[in-house]
Amino acid sequence: MNHILVYADSLTWGIIPNTRNRLPFDERWPGVVENKLNASGHKLRLIEDCLNGRRSVWDDPFKPGRKGLDGLAQRIEINSPLSLVILMLGTNDFQFSHPYNDAWSAAQGMAVLVNEIRKAPIEPGMPVPPILLVCPPQIRNPRGSMAEKFRGADLKCAGLAEAYAQLAASLGCHFFDAQTVTSTSDIDGVHLDADQHLRLGNALAEIVRSILF
Repeated sequence: MNHILVYADSLTWGIIPNTRNRLPFDERWPGVVENKLNASGHKLRLIEDCLNGRRSVWDDPFKPGRKGLDGLAQRIEINSPLSLVILMLGTNDFQFSHPYNDAWSAAQGMAVLVNEIRKAPIEPGMPVPPILLVCPPQIRNPRGSMAEKFRGADLKCAGLAEAYAQLAASLGCHFFDAQTVTSTSDIDGVHLDADQHLRLGNALAEIVRSILF
């Protein structure tokens, strides 16, 4: 049995755009990946650690515990042995409370998380898991309930996929750009609709298959 830790935010948690509701597991992209690969005879379990509002290395001024760095090493220790860690963060690094963040700074935050995973205090003999860095789809004209929180984010996140790709190459991580198969919701410009989860899950299932099997 291969165990995969998914460390992410509300895009992966499965929030339904412009609501506070959540898609069921089978409709979230981690569920799509798990079900598709298990159905093909590959035994694996995706462990979801997805927190709404999670950043890479920055705090949320209104909600505690949103800095992705905090407790990450312990998550690796808790869930080891792991066959793979999938990191999909960055969207919240462009919220209004981080006015000077850009693609470069978000990538630097992800580099800190990659290094934290690799130095986690796992038990002797357990593997340091490979890392798949997934760039979230580009923020598009935030609207509805996301308009104020993400004002200007569609401009600040420009070049994110390129920055993540360069980071992954320099740190020896696997990389996938979610924008190549889907986009953010037309409803809020930030999150993913159910059909977008399905497209992303199907694509990531093939990436995971190529890494592990």
